[in-house]
Amino acid sequence: MARGGSRDGAGRKPGTPNKASAAREKEIAESGLTPLDYMLSIMRDENMPTDSRFEAAKAAAPYVHPKLANVEHSGGIDVTTQTKEQRDAAVAAATRADG
Repeated sequence: MARGGSRDGAGRKPGTPNKASAAREKEIAESGLTPLDYMLSIMRDENMPTDSRFEAAKAAAPYVHPKLANVEHSGGIDVTTQTKEQRDAAVAAATRADG
């Protein structure tokens, strides 16, 4: 009987919730209105005061719009010894590479 080591196809697939998480999510979905649904309903209700709508939007935002990750620039552009034309060309090249 083989022991140890990883085996192809073994284990839970990435993103698959465990039994407790799946049961909790199912119970929440079946119970009706979720906290996110409630916050979004307040945010969309034009009869609510603007302050309340704004607070609901702030609270719901992280669940709807993930934060952008910080990205560290690894390119080496030395602008201390470059002419203005060289700097402009380097910026234009970097912009083309990003787009």
